[in-house]
Amino acid sequence: MNRNLIFIFEFVSGGGFSRIKIPTSLFCEGFGMLRSIIADFKALDFEINTILDNRIFFLSNFLQADIVRKVNENDDYITIFKEFVNKCHYTFIIAPETSNILYNLTKIVKNCNKIVLSTNLNGIKYGTSKIKTYQLFKKKKILSPRTYSIPHKRAHFDKDFITQKFKRLKSSIVIKPEDGVGAESIYYFEKESQLLNFLNNINTNLDKNRGYILQEFIDGRNLSISLIGAPHIDENPIILSVNSQDIDIKNLTPDYLGGYTPLSNYKGIRQKLSSILKKINILKIEGYFGIDFIERHNGSFHFIEINPRLTTSYIGLRNVINLNCAELIFKSRFNILRTPEIILLNHSIFTRVDFYSDEFENTEGFYEDYMPKLIKLIPEFVTPPIALDNSNLYSCFIATITKDLNSSKIRINKIFESLKSLNFKVIKPIQKELS
Repeated sequence: MNRNLIFIFEFVSGGGFSRIKIPTSLFCEGFGMLRSIIADFKALDFEINTILDNRIFFLSNFLQADIVRKVNENDDYITIFKEFVNKCHYTFIIAPETSNILYNLTKIVKNCNKIVLSTNLNGIKYGTSKIKTYQLFKKKKILSPRTYSIPHKRAHFDKDFITQKFKRLKSSIVIKPEDGVGAESIYYFEKESQLLNFLNNINTNLDKNRGYILQEFIDGRNLSISLIGAPHIDENPIILSVNSQDIDIKNLTPDYLGGYTPLSNYKGIRQKLSSILKKINILKIEGYFGIDFIERHNGSFHFIEINPRLTTSYIGLRNVINLNCAELIFKSRFNILRTPEIILLNHSIFTRVDFYSDEFENTEGFYEDYMPKLIKLIPEFVTPPIALDNSNLYSCFIATITKDLNSSKIRINKIFESLKSLNFKVIKPIQKELS
C-alpha cells in the first residue's frame, strides 16, 4: 500500500445528503474546505482519493484529487466511505458533530486500524455536546454564557422551564440544538412576547428527536480561534489565527456567511487567549479544531463552543499563514511537530456570495458558457457558483488574498462590480465589514 495514500471526505458534498436536497450554505462551506485541504495535502505529495455527490460531480475538475468516486442517489455513502478507508493509509474527515456523524465516521476509521489525521475521538467528545462544553468552561472558571438543557418528555418540550429561565436570566436568550453546527436552527429572543409566540408552536419549530439548549445571549464581536492540538509540545494547543465571524444571530433565521482573518489587534488577543487556553483540559485533543467566542465591549472573552473539526475559517487562514497547515496537522499526529514560528503574511475575507441571473434558460448553459469566464475573471472562487435547485439563484464561496482588511474590502467590492457587469444581481452578503 502507498503510505502517502489519503482519503479526504467531506460530508455534505461527499454523499451525506445523497437522498435529499443538499443545503446550499453548508455545501458552499463544505466544498470550499474540501478543495482547500486537498490542495494543501497535494502540495505535500500525497495521493488523494475523495468522493462526490452525483449532483455536483462536475465540480471534480476543481479538485486536485487523483481519484474522485461518484456517489449516486441509491448508493449508501457509508459503504463507499468504508471502501476508501480500507484502501488508503490515512483518512481526513470533515463532517458535522450532529447526531454523532463525525464521531461515528471517525470510529469507523479507528476500527479499520487506519490513521485518522482529522480531530481524534477525544476531541470530538469535547465538541459534540454543548452542555458538556459549557460545564468544562464553568469548571475551569472561564467566562461562558449560562447554558441549560431544555427538558422534554414524551416528545414535548417543557415550556414552563423555558419561560422561567428567560425571566430569571433577565436578558435575551438563544435556543439551539445541543449538537448543532454553525448557525443551524438557532432561535433568538429579546422579548417575552416573541418567546411565547414561538412556544405556541414549539413542537413544529423544534425537532422532537433532538436535544436543545437554552443559552444566555452575550452581545459583542463574534470571533473564533483556529488551533492545532499537539499534546507533545509545551505550547499546546497551537494558535494558528484568530478570526472574525460574520453572523447576525439577531435575524429571525441566523445565517453564517463567512468572516475575515487576521484581526487588526490579533497579537494582543492571541496573548490573552493563550493564558485562557492553559486553563482548559484540552491536552487530549489532537489535530485541527476551532473555538467560538465572543469579545464583549469591555474586552472580556466569553467562550461559546468547541468545534472538533476543520472549520470554514481554514479557507481564509491558508491564504494568510506562512506555513502549510496540512503539514502541521500531519506532523502533530506523529509527534514530530516542533513549535512553529507562525507569521500571518496576508489578509483574507472569506464569504459566501449569492447572486441572481435570468440570463440562462437552464443551469447547463451557465456552467458551459459562463463558468469558465467567471473563474478566469474571479480567481478568488473557492466554491464555484452553483444552483443546487436548478433555479436562477447561484451561490459560491470566495476568499481574498490581500495585504490588509481595507484591501480585501476593495477587492470584494470589485468582485461584486464584475458580477454586476455580467448582469448578475448580488443578493448576499450584506456585510457590516464590507460597508
